[in-house]
Order: sequence, then C-alpha cells, then structure tokens
Amino acid sequence: MGQIYKPGTKLSSTVCKTQIMVLRAPAEELEITCGGAPMQVGDPAELGDMTGENFGTLVGKRYTDEAESMEFLCTRGGDGSVGVGGYVIDVKAAKKLPSSD
Repeated sequence: MGQIYKPGTKLSSTVCKTQIMVLRAPAEELEITCGGAPMQVGDPAELGDMTGENFGTLVGKRYTDEAESMEFLCTRGGDGSVGVGGYVIDVKAAKKLPSSD
C-alpha cells in the first residue's frame, strides 16, 4: 500500500545503504522502493535481501520519472535502484544550454 509523501521527507532503503529525500511528488499515494523492497521513513532496524535488477544509486544525483512529476535527491548511495510503482526511475538528465555563437 502506498503513501502520500511531502517534499523534505527522508526515506531509507530496507535492503541497502541508499537514502533519498523527496524534492517533488504528486499528491497521490506512491509506492517507493529500492532494491525491490519498500522504502521507509527513518533508519531500518535490519537490512533484507534485494530482488530484481539493481544498478545502484549515486549520492548527490537527482532521480526523476519520464514526466518529471516526481523528483528525489540521493543523500546516501547504495547498491539498490530506486523505483516508483514497480518502475525503476533514472538519474535526471542535465538541461542543455543554448549555444553561444
């Protein structure tokens, strides 16, 4: 079951060291996962096992969906991949600057 997240909420993975902070999220219930397991507010008591493909998370990088309706900042990197609603989200691409001719 999902939960509504507010900007500034810090989430921790239950399967690796990954921690993220919500920067932008829609006002609807989301199921945010890392390494195939739901993330939780606060630090986990113990770490479980990862499932599925995991590409890891990089500290300082922003992660967003294709529509950029949600955005997360990785505050501690880890081995799991962050996902929302069963889909892995990617590192936010840098905006292209106009050329200066």
